[in-house]
Amino acid sequence: MRQIILDTETTGLSWERGNRVVEIGCVEFIERRPTGRHFHKYVKPDCDFEAGAQEVTGLSLERLANEPRMEEVVEEFLEFIRGAELIIHNAAFDVGFLNNELSICGAQYGKLADHVPNIEDSLQLARQRYPGQRNSLDALCKRLGVDNSHRQLHGALLDAQLLGEVYIGLTSGQEEIGFGDPSAAAQQKKLDIQVDLSAPRPRVIVLADEMAAHQARLEKLRKKAGKCVWDLSEPLETAQAVEA
Repeated sequence: MRQIILDTETTGLSWERGNRVVEIGCVEFIERRPTGRHFHKYVKPDCDFEAGAQEVTGLSLERLANEPRMEEVVEEFLEFIRGAELIIHNAAFDVGFLNNELSICGAQYGKLADHVPNIEDSLQLARQRYPGQRNSLDALCKRLGVDNSHRQLHGALLDAQLLGEVYIGLTSGQEEIGFGDPSAAAQQKKLDIQVDLSAPRPRVIVLADEMAAHQARLEKLRKKAGKCVWDLSEPLETAQAVEA
């Protein structure tokens, strides 16, 4: 299964007020493991930042002046995500912004959901697992043991990488997937367990008093429920006690 962990940074909190996407970060997973492939673009927004948004991202119009506009990167972006399940934290926010960007680029691009089979919201997953608790990306990193000490500002690619580790922790309890240490996979050891199928299997002896206790228990079940599933199987033979 191919999954894309996706994050965006924007000039403000609402695309309805004219805010735009300024950064897109995507990380590719196959069978729940990062492949090393990613998509990362800064985007020239052609609008100013809202108060506070610039401080969160560390970006500015001057920094983005020579970056491409969305219409210049939209084809490459859609090609990267096409056919993959998207994992997004607070998906409604990013999906709303990206759908707006696609509409600006042209009606032929449709909506984000037209290019992917499913969009999974990791915030909803976190709220189901940790109801009533803070479930921001930083809070989940701390709770799940994901190292985010290098996250001084919001950055789309870094946040996508962190979200990848958080998502694995949310869905399977796995905490380390190797973003921090490229050699981590090489350090993993596979257990080589071999079973000798030709070896004799141990024989279990049921003593007479154990069988009597078992039958007494079944009789109670029959009286309580009307029947007992053990009655559907072949009758057991009482084994003789074996001398020590």
